[in-house]
Amino acid sequence: MPCSYSKMFEITAENGRARTGVLRAGNMSVETPAFLPVATKAFIKTLTPDEAKRTGVKAIIVNALHIYRRAYDVVSKIGLHEFMKWDGIIFTDSGGFQSIKKFPADAGQDGVTFMMPDGRKEIFTPEKSMEVQKAIGSDFLFALDDCPSYPYTRERVEESVERTIKWARRCQGERHFAILQGGVYADLRKKCAKEISQMDFFGFAIGGLCIGEPKEEMHHMVDVTTPLLPKEKPRHLMGVGSPEDIMACVEKGIDIFDSAFPTRNARHGTIFTSHGKINLGKGKVRGDAIDEECNCYTCRNFSLDYLNYLFREKETLGMRLATIHNLAYMNDLMERIREKIRG
Repeated sequence: MPCSYSKMFEITAENGRARTGVLRAGNMSVETPAFLPVATKAFIKTLTPDEAKRTGVKAIIVNALHIYRRAYDVVSKIGLHEFMKWDGIIFTDSGGFQSIKKFPADAGQDGVTFMMPDGRKEIFTPEKSMEVQKAIGSDFLFALDDCPSYPYTRERVEESVERTIKWARRCQGERHFAILQGGVYADLRKKCAKEISQMDFFGFAIGGLCIGEPKEEMHHMVDVTTPLLPKEKPRHLMGVGSPEDIMACVEKGIDIFDSAFPTRNARHGTIFTSHGKINLGKGKVRGDAIDEECNCYTCRNFSLDYLNYLFREKETLGMRLATIHNLAYMNDLMERIREKIRG
């Protein structure tokens, strides 16, 4: 492993398959296990960068394909950090996942074909995806992958794995993460992991999960994949963001998570607390303290009655305050997990 890799990721403690570490990019760093909020279009919905930082966020993930479609001319000149005024670490997703979203985009042999806002069709080849991610100033880049939509046939997943392996060979690099596919088929997951783990990547991401498959299948696929990945390199589980799933997957050896789950739930009135989830906007929700164990801006300054009132009135301030709380909760959770691993 090149020495630059070891300087960028260091494992600091282990407890079974779980481990703590430090991920570095220049003078920036984040402790792992870490949770990355999704800033798909270069913003965390409803929050300023400073508000996000105050909750403990040190790294985010942005979708390079969305930036390419909407703001590439500007961002490629000044970089994502300056564009969104974010001085933490930025991961960028490659765009492969968009082939299963409402975008629409379609994965073919040459890459992912998508529609620009003016109606033109363009294609992200593996090389084009990496070129765009570098141009917009990403700290950690993801290889282009073929993510099949669930439910799928075994034949479609076999095609996805072959294509993902082929594309990965064209996306290797010092700050690059490969994405592993294989659906809910253990043998295909193992094949993809074994082949791609031999390539020159900084880290490895498990993709194509939490897209509709049974929860137990997701956990099983993580279980069969992580033992096949290089121990000294970071492991990223894409799209997983519920507290219970994160805790379970840390025990399986995952270092990094990203998901819109906490922020999306907050905007829809669900907050995570030490007493469980609370669904806001309901007449039965009452109380002074939101969460006695939380020291975030929302919990320090507002009551549960007030936060519930904001959602009943459909006031956007409620979404902002709930998002601040959920991100603070997630970062507190990750710190508790790291402390437990360190013993």
